[in-house]
Amino acid sequence: MNDIAGRADIEALVTEFYTSAFADPLIGHIFTDVAKMDLAYHLPIMCDFWETVLFAAGLYHRNALQVHFVLNARHPLTAEHFGRWLSLWIATVDGRHAGPVAERAKLQATRIAGSMQRRLEGRSGSEFETLRTGEPAWDASRA
Repeated sequence: MNDIAGRADIEALVTEFYTSAFADPLIGHIFTDVAKMDLAYHLPIMCDFWETVLFAAGLYHRNALQVHFVLNARHPLTAEHFGRWLSLWIATVDGRHAGPVAERAKLQATRIAGSMQRRLEGRSGSEFETLRTGEPAWDASRA
């Protein structure tokens, strides 16, 4: 299998992913019935997003979080929904590509899903928000 090399690979990946997501029994209705997503319109936007994430293309200038806040107000998005989205994305990447960019696509999707879920729950988007070391807070007098 080849790595993700550019826009054509991203277009094929994103198309396959959304085909499976739309058909998924857990999250498909969110795309089709709640968001009423027009896939032909949405695909180039998502390709811009992933090309920007993976290749720093600078093509995506929207606020993905705001879109999901609006969607979450109409249909609460749960950890189960984010988990399914992520598992479908990873399976799609793994079924098509192997290499450093493919690994980055899975890592970034994991980070994005986690951050978005935390933000929709009213928490920090940081995956380190609950990091605890067991050590007391830093004290300047001990330095």
